[in-house]
Amino acid sequence: MHYRRASAAGGIYFFTVNLADRSSQLLIEKISALRESVRLVKSRHPLEIDAWVVLPDHLHAVWTLPPGDADYSLRWALIKAGFSRCVESGEPIGASRAKKGERGIWQRRFWEHQIRDDKDFARHIDYVHINPVKHGYIQRAADWPHSTIHRYIRKGLMSRDWAGSSLEDLPAGER
Repeated sequence: MHYRRASAAGGIYFFTVNLADRSSQLLIEKISALRESVRLVKSRHPLEIDAWVVLPDHLHAVWTLPPGDADYSLRWALIKAGFSRCVESGEPIGASRAKKGERGIWQRRFWEHQIRDDKDFARHIDYVHINPVKHGYIQRAADWPHSTIHRYIRKGLMSRDWAGSSLEDLPAGER
């Protein structure tokens, strides 16, 4: 089956990537393996990480691809494969995956959205950073360690108390 995906060379994209086992804590338990996989892929297939948050069972990211390049699917495949090689096997694997020699760590697909304009970009950056609060892991976005919000705070683009007390601090469309 062939999925139709957005394909704008040099485009900006928002992604959601999930583990197969949504009750897993694997992404934060093996955060160094994920970081290394991303570092290695970036060194071979450049991309700019505009925002990223890693939660226990899924992650969200906003990437800008280089001019003339729209192959985010390759990058995700390589990141997932690199991470998977660092994880001990033993996860449940369905017959279809076993037949193809696949691991059962990640959901096969991911969700992407091509960013349309500056307002869409800002909305998705905020969504990435508020996600740990939305899921109830923390009270204040800056308290989540696996987030680019810390880069935004260092650069003065966000304050440490941004969306700090509750989701009510955000406009209704961003909760």
